[in-house]
This record gives sequence, structure tokens and C-alpha cells, in this order.
Amino acid sequence: MATDGTYYYKPTIKHMTETEMKQRTKAFALRVIKLAGSLSKDFVGRRLGDQLLRSGTSVAANYRAACRARSNADFASKLAIAEEEADEARLWMELMIEGGIVSGRRLEKLLDEANQLTAILVASRKTARRTL
Repeated sequence: MATDGTYYYKPTIKHMTETEMKQRTKAFALRVIKLAGSLSKDFVGRRLGDQLLRSGTSVAANYRAACRARSNADFASKLAIAEEEADEARLWMELMIEGGIVSGRRLEKLLDEANQLTAILVASRKTARRTL
């Protein structure tokens, strides 16, 4: 509970298998593809959509690459790239909302998933670095 009396929801962390995380990042990429395809075809919509598409799909690709890493250092490095891409995807979605291109309500769940994936990737990278 915070000092002002409000309660914060702290989700229980569930440990995922490699396969579950691959599925989750792939599902995120598919949702990003659908969003990017639905954006307006004007200059701004195309540019932001392209950036989101690149970073959002890259999360899954880089996580899969991390799973094929040759060492813990390589694994941690590839996780860091996936983490950066998840965070970047969140930035593009925030710009879409703040720029009035897409409603915040429409992106609420996808933004939350980007945030959760970023947190998972950060924790995984930190754990991998400790085992170096």
C-alpha cells in the first residue's frame, strides 16, 4: 500500500519456458503486424507503422536468436537487443497515442504487453549476466 492509502497491484511472476516465451513474443509480433496494417496510409501513419513493425517483430526474432546463443554472454547480448526492441515498440505506440493517430484505449493492452515483455527480458538478461 502506498503512503496515500492506495493499493498497487503487483502481478505474480510466473516462470515461463523457452517455448512459452517464444509463443508470447510471436503473438506480440502478430498483434503489431495487425496494428501496423490498420494505420492510415498518410506519411506519418506509414512512417510510424514501419518503425513499429520493425521493432515489434524484432522482439520475437531476437528472442529466438537468443535461444540459439553459443554462450551465456551471447545469450545475454541477444536478450539485450530484444529488450531494446520491445522498449522501442512501446515508444512508437506512445507517439501514436500522443500524436492522436490511435486512441490510448485501443493500444492499452498492446502497450502493457510491450511493458511486460521488456520487464521479462530485463530480468532474464540480468540473471544470465550473473552466471557469466
